[in-house]
Amino acid sequence: QVQLVESGGGLVQAGGSLRISCAASGRPFSVYAMGWFRQAPGKEREFVAAISWTGGSTRYADSVKGRFTCSRDNAKKTLNLQMNSLKPEDAAVYYCAATQDMSLPTTTGSYEYWGQGTQVTVSS
Repeated sequence: QVQLVESGGGLVQAGGSLRISCAASGRPFSVYAMGWFRQAPGKEREFVAAISWTGGSTRYADSVKGRFTCSRDNAKKTLNLQMNSLKPEDAAVYYCAATQDMSLPTTTGSYEYWGQGTQVTVSS
C-alpha cells in the first residue's frame, strides 16, 4: 500500500501563488504515476494534473494549464503542485492520488490510493 499525506494548503488572494505537497510512504513511490484532483463544495471531484513515474511527462486540466506546475522528487517521495495566478474558482480541497496506470489517467476511478486532502481558499 501507499500512504499519501497532503500539506501546504491555506488562504491566498486571487492572483497569488501557493505550493502544495504530498508526502508518500509505503511501497516504492517511483513505481506510481501520480495525480492531483480537487473538489469544491457541491461539486464532483475533478482532475487537475498528473505526472509520470519519472516526472518526464505531465498532463493538466485545461482550466489550470499554464498556471499550475506538477513535479515530483522520487528520492524524497514527494509530489508538488505549484499554483500561480490563482482564481476564486480554484478554491477546493486538493487531493493527491497514486496509480499504476501509466497513461496519466484523468478519472478518479483509475487511481488506487488517495490522501486526505488539503484545503485551498482563494479570496477575491
